[in-house]
Amino acid sequence: MTGKGQGFGFGLGKMKELADAFKKAQQVQEGAKRLQEELEQMEIQGEAGGGLVKVIVSGNQEPKRVEISPDALAQGAELLSDLVTVAMKDAYNKSTATMRERMEELTSGLELPGF
Repeated sequence: MTGKGQGFGFGLGKMKELADAFKKAQQVQEGAKRLQEELEQMEIQGEAGGGLVKVIVSGNQEPKRVEISPDALAQGAELLSDLVTVAMKDAYNKSTATMRERMEELTSGLELPGF
């Protein structure tokens, strides 16, 4: 015969630990939702050729616009294509770094298993 008040084999300490873990997970989930909205609104600029070509993406790497200076057009199609590619990579790298930093800020101080 087992003693009463044991529940499912969890002591009170374990229940509190579990409740705290759920609370932290909920905070992270709410923070992640806010972060997602924030990243969507961000404008991160990549550039090439000293600013001849600029590519603007959101924090989620969603393309927003491309700005090409008249001087870049004079460079010819092949060079212009290279400049756009370099600017896109620059914008992508900056946006992924920003996303990573923001996620680290969100989860810092939390001891989540598996992270």
